[in-house]
Amino acid sequence: MSHIVTVQDAVTAFADWIEPTTAELDAIEEEMPTILADIDLLDAQIITLDRTPTELDVHRIRRARRRVLAARRALANRTAGASLPGGAA
Repeated sequence: MSHIVTVQDAVTAFADWIEPTTAELDAIEEEMPTILADIDLLDAQIITLDRTPTELDVHRIRRARRRVLAARRALANRTAGASLPGGAA
């Protein structure tokens, strides 16, 4: 009888590149407000998939869209300021 074993451990046992680097984790942490705002918008939109949106749903989606735009604007402003060395435009 031959045994069937997985080769996944042998393939990934020596792959150090699988783990995110510190720079990647910092980038994710910086984008977290935008990610959370996107999740809130998706939640508000998912609620209305199987029914006609009420006025409260419309307001909830509108607020979530504004939060997404504000978070993206803040992220763009932070990254634009960080990428211009010496304050040159």
